Amino acid sequence: MRRQRSRLAFMAGVGLLLLATVSGCATSGSQADEDLARRKASSHFNLAADHAENGRLELALRELLAAQRLNPRNPRVEHALGMAYLRKGRQVEAEQHMLSALEIAPGYQEARYNLSTLYLSQGRFQECIHHSQLLFDDATFTAPWRALTNWGWAAYQLGDPVQARAHLEHAQDYNPRYWPTQLNLGILEQEEGNRVEAIRAFGVVLELRPTDSAAAEANYRLAEIHVSMGQRVEAMGYLRTAVVKAPDDPWGKKSEAFLKRLR
Repeated sequence: MRRQRSRLAFMAGVGLLLLATVSGCATSGSQADEDLARRKASSHFNLAADHAENGRLELALRELLAAQRLNPRNPRVEHALGMAYLRKGRQVEAEQHMLSALEIAPGYQEARYNLSTLYLSQGRFQECIHHSQLLFDDATFTAPWRALTNWGWAAYQLGDPVQARAHLEHAQDYNPRYWPTQLNLGILEQEEGNRVEAIRAFGVVLELRPTDSAAAEANYRLAEIHVSMGQRVEAMGYLRTAVVKAPDDPWGKKSEAFLKRLR
């Protein structure tokens, strides 16, 4: 079975932007009361953004829940709650709030992209493809390569390398400097035995300064390829780089174990 991989490229504060005053307030009464409730919700939302940016995730959640009570039909609040719960490792709640954001605002592209990425990480590949296709078909989506990358990797996990390559190469046509696309293409090439193409793709990943975890993975996979080519010294260099880059990451630990076997 193909190894399942996570492409959680979530930014720390996605969705935690200044909250615009919108309709949908839960309170009843006069227009003045409704306006006051929306202003209070906005204040809670902006406090949540500050807490999230400074690593106070529990306080951010508290403020977001307060904003939700005052303005329960605001898609930005729902999306921000989804992202906050995701950072807490609470995937069930994260999914619920992202779906709620989309139920309120079906055109909320960032919520749909993050939901597709969540499904990808959970191995729910058909659901990932469904939302990725909706995004790609939306002519107003400004980053179609992100949807295509998720779509391509999900197709690969479902055992369709032809569709996977087509979507990943299409993503590369849109944006050749998006490192998740290059990493996925490198894995595809490696697992199909195309060593030269895989080395090129992983090299591009490292040039694009990805996350430490992705850099460690690219180095580990480069080491695997060089070992298969009988180039042990080169492989050990890549493994040492991976360990230094991400010592506490699973890929860093795998690299350290691989390095010990080669010594």
